[in-house]
Amino acid sequence: MNIFLLSLIILVIAVLMTMTGRGGGNFYVLALVFSGISMHEAATTGQFILIISSLAATISFGKRKVTDWKLVLFIGSICMVSAFFGGMLSGMFQDKWLKIIFAIFIFLASLLMLKPGSKEKDSTGAPKMNYFLVVPVVLLTGFVSGMVGISGGSFLVPLMILVLRVPVHVAVGTSTTLVLITASSGFLGHLSSGHFDYRMALPLAVAGLVGGILGARLTFKLKANRIKLLFAVTSLIAAILMLVSAFQIN
Repeated sequence: MNIFLLSLIILVIAVLMTMTGRGGGNFYVLALVFSGISMHEAATTGQFILIISSLAATISFGKRKVTDWKLVLFIGSICMVSAFFGGMLSGMFQDKWLKIIFAIFIFLASLLMLKPGSKEKDSTGAPKMNYFLVVPVVLLTGFVSGMVGISGGSFLVPLMILVLRVPVHVAVGTSTTLVLITASSGFLGHLSSGHFDYRMALPLAVAGLVGGILGARLTFKLKANRIKLLFAVTSLIAAILMLVSAFQIN
């Protein structure tokens, strides 16, 4: 695929995915895979794009004060370690199995986001933390995200909205910062395996940068229920397309 066309696709993905707090790793990987790049290289490149786009969006969300930094510290520290090992161990899996794992992970996320969330909060207004549920989910999220090159926001956003009862816009802003942490750690893990072509990654990262800035600005123009629906629909599309790619007969 022409690099200009691929960059344009990455730009559009970055805008839409930043608006849902995911960063776009799932669709970056899809676009790269369908352009003929191997899953391992697509995962590494996708996370590099994520680092650039989520950094731009994190700065924008930070200025709007919709980032919960306590959650960033707690969840981010766990994700950082598990994402690194996920990226480092990704070479143990064949392309096909990485794609299947990717599809299952994203499909579950889309179903979770369609579930109505409770508006109940504790007396202080702070999210309730069930560590027995949150910690294993965050560990698994980080590991799988690092392994297949997605952002981690695909499960972190539903986790914050449905389990921790964080407002949607705050969940999106917080997730974007967590995406930056997870993507950076996962990228370093993948980099140790040697699956990276900087000549292709740099122009795509520039497109991701522009998309991250635009997406962060557009987020506040959408109501919470529209963001959740956009999240669910795009996740479902990503899962279906990746399964098609996994079982495609060459």
